[in-house]
Amino acid sequence: MNIKIKRDLLLKPLSNVSGIVEKRHTLPILSNLLLEGEVGVLKFTATDLEVQISLSIQADITEPFKTTIAARKLFDITRALPEESILDIQINEPKVTVKAQKSRFNLQTLPSKDYPVMVKNEEEAISFIVAQNQLKSLLKQVDFSMAQQDIRYYLNGLLFEVDGKKINIVGTDGHRLSFTSTSLKEAKEKTQTIIPRKTILELTKLLGDDEQPTVISITKNQVTFKFNDIDLITKVIDGKFPDYHRVIPVGHSNVFDVDRVTLLSAMQRASILSNEKYRGIRMVIEENNLKLISSNSEQEQAEEEIEINYSGPGIDIGFNVTYLIDVLVNIQFDTLTFAFNDSTSSCLITIPNNNDYKYVVMPMRI
Repeated sequence: MNIKIKRDLLLKPLSNVSGIVEKRHTLPILSNLLLEGEVGVLKFTATDLEVQISLSIQADITEPFKTTIAARKLFDITRALPEESILDIQINEPKVTVKAQKSRFNLQTLPSKDYPVMVKNEEEAISFIVAQNQLKSLLKQVDFSMAQQDIRYYLNGLLFEVDGKKINIVGTDGHRLSFTSTSLKEAKEKTQTIIPRKTILELTKLLGDDEQPTVISITKNQVTFKFNDIDLITKVIDGKFPDYHRVIPVGHSNVFDVDRVTLLSAMQRASILSNEKYRGIRMVIEENNLKLISSNSEQEQAEEEIEINYSGPGIDIGFNVTYLIDVLVNIQFDTLTFAFNDSTSSCLITIPNNNDYKYVVMPMRI
């Protein structure tokens, strides 16, 4: 069986599916891609048993076939070949030969019948559509708040909550929480599901920057995302996500607006002299003035001042500066609103005249 295909046509799908392939896996076949040929179509599938990505491209194929081939090796070979190359892929189980110009590579295959394809759950799903650029933007507004390898496994992902005509997406690591929301065209029954961190990071890479649709279907133990030629199936995290409503403060009355870029630049400068381990920064809020103060164990200190429109009581409060920089980098709005109660309670960051985004960060003692 022979396939001839342009290098550039092969590179993008290989890049898209190879991201979830683990370098070291207890099952050797999970280092491979499943390649399936049908007349005129070449389909790629990669899985790590938790998430699976499939996509198809048009190709000059005259008869059906199935094989599996080392994902990383095929991707690296394709990427290393000259841009205008045409690859001649010859499939003779248990080997695949890849030829291009004067290059030739012999690769081992593993039987396609052993490839653990995740099957779509056929039970009744809650389905809705979100534009790709909108979903990508929503994920970027909250994904930095996910936990990484926390023993509270339900924090290592994002909560997707469908509630009537709203989809709410929430991430928290126990120190800070991000909430974002958007409207759906049709009301759906209420459901909550936790999507794993790895799936979220892959989705963010794969989604386009246009308004093409993403069809999201949620069942009890699985979520699928369909967009462009990509089919992504993921298992969900079985657990109870914290009640985020209790974390988001209501009634913080000491409020000021601030230019995001100005504050971000000042935070980044002040953070240079913060303690490397604790990353603490003090926010000293006084009438029409915000001071950022950081210091470290070498007795070095940085101080930044920003003019703000504020007339409430003085507040001196400490935070992990990384948590503040994260939100300032990822929220692409010119102005943000900071709300405080006192120097011991959480800070609420929102977007003026917009109830669809909330970021809560807990203070730290400095």
